[in-house]
Amino acid sequence: MKQYDIRDIGLAPAGHTKIEWVRHNMPLLADLEEEFRRDRPFEGVKISLSVHLEAKTARLCLALAAGGAQMSVTGSNVLSTQDDVAAALAEEGLSVFAYHGATQEEYDRHIEMCLSHRPNIIIDDGGDLVGMLHTGRPDLAEEVWGGCEETTTGIIRLKAMEREGVLKFPMVAVNDAACKHLFDNRYGTGQSVWDSIMRNTNLIIASKTVVVVGYGWCSRGIAMRADALGARVIVTEIDPVKAIEARMDGYEVMTMAKAAPLGDIFVSATGCCKTITVEHMMTMKDRAILTNAGHFNCEIDMDALEQAAAEKKETRNNITGYRLPNGKWINVIAEGRLVNIAAADGHPAEIMDMSFAVQALSALYIREHHKELRSGVVDVSAEIDDRVARRRLAAWGIEIDRLTDEQEAYLNSWNV
Repeated sequence: MKQYDIRDIGLAPAGHTKIEWVRHNMPLLADLEEEFRRDRPFEGVKISLSVHLEAKTARLCLALAAGGAQMSVTGSNVLSTQDDVAAALAEEGLSVFAYHGATQEEYDRHIEMCLSHRPNIIIDDGGDLVGMLHTGRPDLAEEVWGGCEETTTGIIRLKAMEREGVLKFPMVAVNDAACKHLFDNRYGTGQSVWDSIMRNTNLIIASKTVVVVGYGWCSRGIAMRADALGARVIVTEIDPVKAIEARMDGYEVMTMAKAAPLGDIFVSATGCCKTITVEHMMTMKDRAILTNAGHFNCEIDMDALEQAAAEKKETRNNITGYRLPNGKWINVIAEGRLVNIAAADGHPAEIMDMSFAVQALSALYIREHHKELRSGVVDVSAEIDDRVARRRLAAWGIEIDRLTDEQEAYLNSWNV
C-alpha cells in the first residue's frame, strides 16, 4: 500500500518544529507515550485515525505508534490539515493520506485509503471513517474490534446508527467523557473560536452583539468568552432547559428570527443543519459576520447562500463576502467550515492534551476489552476519567484531599 498522499514531503522540517512545540505543552500525552514505548500495548495493532491533522493530533499519532501501533492517518476536514505536519508524520514512517484544500472527492479517497490497511481500531472525529466503512467498505468490519469518537457530531451519527441496528462494533464516546467535554468543548472551543474570529477579522469584540446558536458545552464556552471580551451575547435554542440555563447565565434568549437583525457576529455550534438560513441573512445588518463552530459546514446554509448571492468576492484572507439581493453584504469565515481549525490552529495544546489522553486510553481499553464489549456506543470508563484528571492536576503540581475511611463508610451507609 502507498505510504502517503500528501502535498510535499519537503515541508517536514516545519512540521517537526510545530510538533516539538506542542510536545512541551502536552505532558499527559508525553507520559503515556513513555508508558506505551515501554509496554508496547499496541504491538501489531492496526489503527486508522481521522482527526484534524495538525500538531496536537500528530502527538497522539506518535504516542500510539510508540506503543507499537501501525498508524494510518487522514484528516477530518478539508481545510484543517496542515501540510507540514502531514509531511512530518510521513517522514516518521506513518501512513498519511491528507492535504489542505482537498476536494470532496479527494477527501473521500483519503478516507478510503486510510481504511485500506484493514484497521483493528478506529479513531474518528465526526464519523467519516465509520460512515465510509459501513457504506463503502463493509468487508472491513469483521476485522474492527472497535473505536473511539472524538466529537459531538460523530456521536450523534453513531447513536443514529445504533438506533437503526447497523453499527457493527463498539465505539467509545470519548466526547462524553468528563475530561473531554467539560474542558475541550467548553474552554477549548471558547478560546479557539474567538482566536480565529479575531485574527481573521482584526475587529474588536467589545461593544458588538454576538449571537450564539445553541447552548451545549461548546456554545457555553463561546458565549462565556464573548461575554468576557465585552460583547452583548444573545443565545438561540430549541431546548427549553438549555434556554433557561442560558438566561440564568446572564444572556438574552430569543429566536433566531428575532436575533438575526441584532447580531454583528454569529457563531453556530449545534451539530445540526441550516441553523442560519438565507431568510435570516436577509434581515441581518450589512457586513454581518457568520461563522460555524460545529463539525460539518451545513449549520450555515451555504448552498442556499451561494445560489442567492448577487455577487461573491474575497473580502479578507479566509473571509468570503456575499452580496445579497437586498444589497447588503454577508461575510463568512472559512467557507462556513469549522472556524477554529479551518482558519486558525484549533484548541490550545493543554486542552488537547487531556482530550487525546482520553483518546489514547480509550483505544487501549478497546484493545484490552473488545471481546466483551457489545456493538454500539460505549461510555468512557470512570477509571479513565479519573486517571486523566489526576494526571492533569499532578502536571500542575496540585494536590487534593482524599476521603478518610470514616468518610468512605459514611458515604456508603444508608443508616446515618
